[in-house]
Amino acid sequence: MMPILDNIQFALPEMIILITACLALLADLFLSSRYKNISLHLIYIGLVLSVCVSLLLMGNFKTVIFGGLFISDDAGQLMKIFICLSVFLCFAYSGDYLEERHMPLGDYYTLGLFSTLGMMVLVSAHSMLTLYLGLELLSLPLYAMTAIRRTNSDAAEAAIKYFVMGAIASGMLLYGLSLLYGVTGQLDLLDISNAIASNWQAHSMLLSFSLVFILAGVGFKLAAVPFHMWAPDVYQGAPTSVTLFISSAPKIAAVGMALRVLTIALPGVVAEWQQMILVMALLSTGIGNLLAVTQTHIKRLLAYSAIAHIGYALFGILAATTAGYSAALYYILVYSLMTVAAFGLIVLLSRNGIEIEKVDDLKGLNKRSPWLAFMMLIVMFSMAGVPPTVGFFTKLFVLKALVAADMTWVAVLGLLFAVIGAYYYIRIVKVMYFDEATDPEPISLPTSATILYSVNCLSLLYMGLFPATLLNACLTAFSG
Repeated sequence: MMPILDNIQFALPEMIILITACLALLADLFLSSRYKNISLHLIYIGLVLSVCVSLLLMGNFKTVIFGGLFISDDAGQLMKIFICLSVFLCFAYSGDYLEERHMPLGDYYTLGLFSTLGMMVLVSAHSMLTLYLGLELLSLPLYAMTAIRRTNSDAAEAAIKYFVMGAIASGMLLYGLSLLYGVTGQLDLLDISNAIASNWQAHSMLLSFSLVFILAGVGFKLAAVPFHMWAPDVYQGAPTSVTLFISSAPKIAAVGMALRVLTIALPGVVAEWQQMILVMALLSTGIGNLLAVTQTHIKRLLAYSAIAHIGYALFGILAATTAGYSAALYYILVYSLMTVAAFGLIVLLSRNGIEIEKVDDLKGLNKRSPWLAFMMLIVMFSMAGVPPTVGFFTKLFVLKALVAADMTWVAVLGLLFAVIGAYYYIRIVKVMYFDEATDPEPISLPTSATILYSVNCLSLLYMGLFPATLLNACLTAFSG
């Protein structure tokens, strides 16, 4: 066997997703007229298989394969599991929405799966080549998905904004990586770290310059301030099923990219990148929460909420400790489930010609469907960080990592912004429970959708009551 193919089994999750995407594409082309939703069923099988394989690969020592291009470790496998779970939920929630609006189901699912493959490659990147390959494979399908509702001018406008801003960000990241290669002469992230450790003072100016461009590219994918401009417009303009997809799994991949670059390639220049992360984190939590307070459009509100949440994940990275990195990973994994649940309800309620766009469209939801209102209450409380939901522990561990790293003043500001952020989440709860419904008709969803959504929301409560399992897995991922 060729040496480059040694230990190829560690890339099985990605191989399963690639094969599934190709089979789904062919099935949609040749068999969809005879067997409805065959591509979706194939995709479900592929995602579940990928999760099972990733679970089996957990606990192995860090293994670098493909000649240093790819790494398999617990952090990567954890992110892949939650990426696949998030994508599974996105597809499950979106079926009726896409069908009712006559959007091409096969295109949506196949593009989403190729983007998922890019996310999985990105979180296991161990070379600048794999990093950029994964990023582009993640991004390009998202641009097409944003414009998938061809008759909608808002979707086309959002797609153009997303594509142009994404192209600029990719160019900046590529320029930063090329400068880093110029300084070190290495593509492997660990080799870059060793080269910087041995002789970084001679090229400190050029290295700092490359850091700015790299973090600008990463900041765009995270939608962190000041690289957040695209997020509210794209979230609002894209079809809600696409917004659901963009808001969840890609965030895990973006944080994974940041962790790979900063913890493997650039641990020797912590002081330099900490200053930039500090500014991005504080601005994201502050501006995200303050601007969300003023929003009446629910997708824009959740877009600014996402910016604030990314700020808290960056607080963990800012601490530059094992506990901080673990807290950042824990935060983004839980956030993906929270945001899937938040947008999932909007997608599920947008049926029979109704589009949930304003916060006021949720008025009186408790009278129309008490169970769905209670599920959404759990999600909003989790996003606000109210115990006993899991959102409380995500914020607690991030702020605790900051205090342990002697950044108490940053933790205090983070806590203050969390209090501000609680306002607009509680406002949504108030609208659901205390405002009169404009349409008094009871809401009935398919049983399968109700059960899946309930499991999604109740998992936030379960992980809040029993947080140890996932938290220990995140701590173990960085303890080595």
